[in-house]
Amino acid sequence: MKLFLISQNENHDYDTYDSAVVCASSESEAKNMHPRDGELRFNYDWCSSVDFVNVQYIGEAAEGMKKGVICASFNAG
Repeated sequence: MKLFLISQNENHDYDTYDSAVVCASSESEAKNMHPRDGELRFNYDWCSSVDFVNVQYIGEAAEGMKKGVICASFNAG
């Protein structure tokens, strides 16, 4: 498993996520994660499409880490 920083610059409203650190097996899998819970969804609190998700490889995850969101940045209103 690998660690990725995912972010988006499309949606800057209140009550939205701008980024998250996720554990995933690939860049593609990370790109399709939602910062709230890792599920595949694009809606009002993230971005409207996978095309707006930026992915940056951070490094290798510790052995035994499970796929999912490590931490997320949420802009509360």
